[in-house]
Amino acid sequence: MNGRIIAIGDIHGCHQEFAELLQLLKLNGDDLLILLGDLVNRGPDSCKVIDLARKHNAISLLGNHELRLLGERQEKDISNVRESDRDTLQKLRPEDWLYLEAMPLTYEVPDLNTVFVHGGFLPNIPWQNQGANIVTRIQVINASGQPCKRADAPEALPWADLWNGPPYVVYGHTPREEVYKLKWSLCLDTACVMGGQLTAFILPERRIVQVKARRRYFP
Repeated sequence: MNGRIIAIGDIHGCHQEFAELLQLLKLNGDDLLILLGDLVNRGPDSCKVIDLARKHNAISLLGNHELRLLGERQEKDISNVRESDRDTLQKLRPEDWLYLEAMPLTYEVPDLNTVFVHGGFLPNIPWQNQGANIVTRIQVINASGQPCKRADAPEALPWADLWNGPPYVVYGHTPREEVYKLKWSLCLDTACVMGGQLTAFILPERRIVQVKARRRYFP
């Protein structure tokens, strides 16, 4: 392709920061925009984020928040759902649900030997064979070799520390103050919804562009 490939980390309803970042990026018709999942929940307006994604023909990957919302909608019982889920479930429009249902798990750019995903991968298993429960949710790998959340295994290593590629993996899901850059991976979740930054990564030039969150929306 002739244009740039631009990946953006977890937006979580922060539509103003998303719009500001898009302005800085000055997208043109040849650029490919890839959103790394978790477009929704926690922040001010998930619907406006989806509208912007649709307007710019983004490839939006499935995150654990979209996966959970789809499951909750299927169950048709929201009595036990999280507060931010409840708000989003009530506001999403029919076209938004269609958008979530169409989200792919991964996006590969073979020419750059790069794969984009929300959460990450287990090493030593072909990445193409890993399902939604792994690739949208993995943060660390516990002593038994199982994928889990940082909170459930605080001493465990991040999956990215054990990933030796190829391919190079660009992902989100694990919020940090700064991008987490290793030889074979890059994490773009810089906790915008928690008052951090919203981060974009531009290929092939490998440049980072960020905007600061206007405030902390989620504790």
